[in-house]
Amino acid sequence: MANIQKPSIPKGTRDFSPVEMARRNYIFDTIRTVFRLYGFSQIETPAMENLSTLMGKYGEEGDKLLFKILNSGDFLRGADRALIDAGETARLAPQLCEKGLRYDLTVPFARYVVQHRSDIQFPFKRYQIQPVWRADRPQKGRYREFYQCDADVIGSPSLINEIELLQLIDEVFSRLHINIAIKLNNRKVLAGIAELIGAPDKIIDITVAIDKIDKIGIDNVNAELAGRGLSAEAIEALQPILAIDGTTEERLEKLSELLAPSEIGTLGVKELREVIDGSLALGLRARLDLDVSLARGLNYYTGTIIEVKALDVEIGSITGGGRYDNLTGVFGLPGVSGVGISFGADRIYDVLNALDLYPDDVKSGTTVMFTNFGAVEAVAAMKAIKKMREAGIPTDIYPDSSKMKKQMAYANALSIPYVAIIGEDELAAGKITLKNMVEGTQQLLTVDEIIACFANGGNPLLK
Repeated sequence: MANIQKPSIPKGTRDFSPVEMARRNYIFDTIRTVFRLYGFSQIETPAMENLSTLMGKYGEEGDKLLFKILNSGDFLRGADRALIDAGETARLAPQLCEKGLRYDLTVPFARYVVQHRSDIQFPFKRYQIQPVWRADRPQKGRYREFYQCDADVIGSPSLINEIELLQLIDEVFSRLHINIAIKLNNRKVLAGIAELIGAPDKIIDITVAIDKIDKIGIDNVNAELAGRGLSAEAIEALQPILAIDGTTEERLEKLSELLAPSEIGTLGVKELREVIDGSLALGLRARLDLDVSLARGLNYYTGTIIEVKALDVEIGSITGGGRYDNLTGVFGLPGVSGVGISFGADRIYDVLNALDLYPDDVKSGTTVMFTNFGAVEAVAAMKAIKKMREAGIPTDIYPDSSKMKKQMAYANALSIPYVAIIGEDELAAGKITLKNMVEGTQQLLTVDEIIACFANGGNPLLK
């Protein structure tokens, strides 16, 4: 007999069991509920986009991480044979692939806005919870397929939108019981820094390097800056800015003084102050930090930059976002300002797992399982199940007539909190024995009594 290869999945992807899906849905439902609370409406876009929509929007490195989809049929037809022979894969890809899997939800959203402009009322507040794909090297907290939960406001330059998004972030993580720090910066501040040190043309090199301070330290950042062509004088001028510390207010004051000669830098500080003061006036449970080294992606951010870190788990950012003033311009609709955030659901899932922060009621999809001791008992159970489901209680029945021990083991394995038993005595009494699988207690109740107890949010066996 031929050896059968054990099935597997691609690296950087994951299967999720029923328990894991219950936990993930807890995250999605929490985020979705807060999105709606803040007035965002849901849309969806296709998993694949035209490659022309995606290419050139994420920088050279981002383009390399796009999953490209081979054209159907004879995908080599019409391809330049010279490029094939020379192994010029980068130049060959557009000839072989017209479509690609989406890299994020923001660029497809910009395409959506332009394509459906006549149907959209600005400002447009949308949320989107869908998977994205990146051909990245898999590692802890980094996957090739993962979910993003995005909320964007487009068509309004008001900084009220930033303040609202910070409140939304605070609310989501408060409901998930995750302690966080919200880091803020502004693209205009970064432009002002580059201008101040005499290297405005090196802004991307500067920000890519200083964004790594937390990971590699200031000495390695300075070495990278030198390697990127910055002069010793420029690197020296940068040090006081990177050394800014103190409270958020003290950092704002120091930054304001240092960037006073720069018009764009001063504007960035002004915007930061408005967002920070507005957020603190409303109150935040999260810690709010001004971080002048925070850059994130600069390909479309033009103002506020947001990043969220979990305080109790070592992991990358779990939420990020910022202001972009002309993302739709690449699709023919210039001058439309927007701001958005993206929750990294997979990293949030890892944080909740590490801290074991899930509520008990997300561990099982079934609240009550009825035993099955034969045809007559099963009929009675099915009638009770129908009434309980109509009352909104997740209820199931063990499908086979088996020994009690086997049925109880099944309920335990699935962490079902209650088992309902209908045997000869229960049939005669017209009642149900409801057993609490956690406490080990049980009571004889009518189906209406069981429904009433669950409806009141109580434990039927601990009245």
